Amino acid sequence: MRKGVEERRKELIHKLMVHHVNMTVEKLMKLSLKELEIEYKKVQMDCHPHSDAGSIHWINTKRC
Repeated sequence: MRKGVEERRKELIHKLMVHHVNMTVEKLMKLSLKELEIEYKKVQMDCHPHSDAGSIHWINTKRC
């Protein structure tokens, strides 16, 4: 179970870093899983659903 918790923590830290959270990696590493989940939920509520790292972003396109 401990391995699953650590994997989830790493996943949340990565997602928070992608969203440019105003915390250093060191600060994120010190947070508990519950604290990381709370921070990630804050990011999700503030973020447009199509603007995260997994969405498609058009670059160098011309509008007609």
